[in-house]
Amino acid sequence: MKRIVTMQDVSCVGKCSLTVALPVISAMGVECGVIPTAVLSTHTMFRGFTFHDLTGEIRPILDHWKREKIDFDGIYTGYLGSFEQLELAKALFREFGEGKLVAVDPCMADNGKLYPGFTPEFADEMRHVCALADVICPNLTEAAFLLREPYREEYDEEYVRATLRKLCELGCKKAVLTGISLEKGKLGAYALDSETGEYFQTYQTEQPAKFHGTGDLWASTFFAAMVRGKSFPEALDIACAFTTEAVRLTLADPEHVDYGVNFEEAIPFLLGKL
Repeated sequence: MKRIVTMQDVSCVGKCSLTVALPVISAMGVECGVIPTAVLSTHTMFRGFTFHDLTGEIRPILDHWKREKIDFDGIYTGYLGSFEQLELAKALFREFGEGKLVAVDPCMADNGKLYPGFTPEFADEMRHVCALADVICPNLTEAAFLLREPYREEYDEEYVRATLRKLCELGCKKAVLTGISLEKGKLGAYALDSETGEYFQTYQTEQPAKFHGTGDLWASTFFAAMVRGKSFPEALDIACAFTTEAVRLTLADPEHVDYGVNFEEAIPFLLGKL
């Protein structure tokens, strides 16, 4: 069985980060080790959530794994909340990532703005984390901050391709832009494999609502598919289709909650795609 380790926070209630990554990667037939960076009572959509930082636990975890000679087939980082955690992510890549598949989802911004608590200086340091990855999957806002460029709400295919080339120039081998729409009513991902020079794009019917955590759902599915041996374009297709189906099923449920998607109900669909 293949084994992934993912480094990100855990919300006790709320479908995002580890509460998405762990069940989805496991359902896909890949063992999922975790490095929890923080514990929250709920994700940040709720008011008054509790937060406990676990940065101090990460270095001892890595040291213990090294003593036990634990190995992984892939490493995947999601939301990282501090400069120290960025440095620990780089240490994780150096010490466990040689010859393995390394993915970075640079979760730090959306809709033209950085998330609360993040700064342009943090985005600059995230550039160095992305440079060590095999594949990165920012949205357009995150890409703009990584490249130190203005965010654009309106764009065309030429802009998307140029952005992907610049992202690969940071040092990663493959780059994916998520949340891309070049045709009304269609939403998906556009990607570049810099080693072959090939571009790939895949789209689904855009759903009439947005939910917290769908980026984490997409990234977890995409990376687990790649670790399972799916090709780059196949993994893109699977991630986009599964995320769309999860949103569709959520909207079809009159009792759905507004803090996440019913991805659990879409897992049979995902297994069929695999």
